[in-house]
Amino acid sequence: MKTLDDLLGEGVSGRRVLVRADLNVPFDKKNPGVISDDGRARAVLPTLIALRDAGARVIVMSHLGRPKGEPDPKFTLRPVATRLAELLGSSVVFADDTVGPEATQAVAELQDGQVLLLENLRFNKGETSKDDAERGAFADELAKFADCYVDDAFGAVHRKHASVFDVAARLPHYAGGLVLKEVEVLKKVSEAPEQPYVVVLGGSKVSDKLAVIQALLPKVDKLLVGGGMCFTFLKAQGHEVGKSLLETEMISVCADLLEQADGRIVLPVDVVAATEFSVDATHDVVDVADIPADRLGLDIGPKSTELFASAVAGAKTVFWNGPMGVFELAPFAAGTRGVAEAITKIDGFSVVGGGDSAAAVRTLGLDESAFGHISTGGGASLEYLEGKTLPGVAALEK
Repeated sequence: MKTLDDLLGEGVSGRRVLVRADLNVPFDKKNPGVISDDGRARAVLPTLIALRDAGARVIVMSHLGRPKGEPDPKFTLRPVATRLAELLGSSVVFADDTVGPEATQAVAELQDGQVLLLENLRFNKGETSKDDAERGAFADELAKFADCYVDDAFGAVHRKHASVFDVAARLPHYAGGLVLKEVEVLKKVSEAPEQPYVVVLGGSKVSDKLAVIQALLPKVDKLLVGGGMCFTFLKAQGHEVGKSLLETEMISVCADLLEQADGRIVLPVDVVAATEFSVDATHDVVDVADIPADRLGLDIGPKSTELFASAVAGAKTVFWNGPMGVFELAPFAAGTRGVAEAITKIDGFSVVGGGDSAAAVRTLGLDESAFGHISTGGGASLEYLEGKTLPGVAALEK
């Protein structure tokens, strides 16, 4: 596939470059409009700066949240434009629509070295439509704005959306540095990981991670399971899990996985069990065999954290996706923090698989540079490791 370096080598001064970025940033729940984690915006900066400084007319597009195919003030990208300007150290023009009159005028008036951010792509039904013609019509409108296209939104490459898949078929297309780096890293941990290889999985549901467990289990030395998903595995072992998150239909699947793993799946031995899902809830550390019927597990316990840290310690490759507990609430953050800190200390290569794991690194104030790579795409990372074709990457390869 052609890369951003190829495009820069061709020369971009005066050319209109349409950049698909992933600016789907989270906002502070108590302060609407305040970005709580700008990691995804920072990740695309090298591409935007390189194009801007080379004199390109940079047109940035992204989605935010899940609006229903029409404008919704809750999902406007305007606050993101403000933050992007701060990060770039230069102005960012914002268009209040995506392919309408304001965007069209803003593109026409764009000068060399200027950056424009279009409004949320998902305000248009064509962006996510499963109908090829409807999606293609929207892609046609986007493609009219530019001379070439750069995809640097790894967090969206697993979506067959107009801005990810169809625009690439309509313009000369190039992979941004972030997309190239992500694919390179994931190829390393999926095809030729240095052993011992340890995978740490958390999050809510086994069903969300089943395919990646099945794909990675033959390759790993240890697979550590925390988060809400661990309780279905514990139930499969015969433990009672109280009011903890449980996928009843997955119990037999977990039992089969435990048998196949032959001891390589490591589960918690203690958990932090609380009376309710609240920062003020009464909570205690209990053995997994003694979870009270009226409590729910919201974090792995200290013995489990030590067990997981010990399993990680000798690894040469670690892939981590999913927190060990409800890290957003202080009483239930210790497991995620302890395991993350252990990962930073390995004498090898570590990958944080995006999503809540990347958010946890930043929320807990951990040193980002201590990890080998922090992905910007949780879902995309998992689908790549499952062996699926990512539509956005496939489009760039054509």
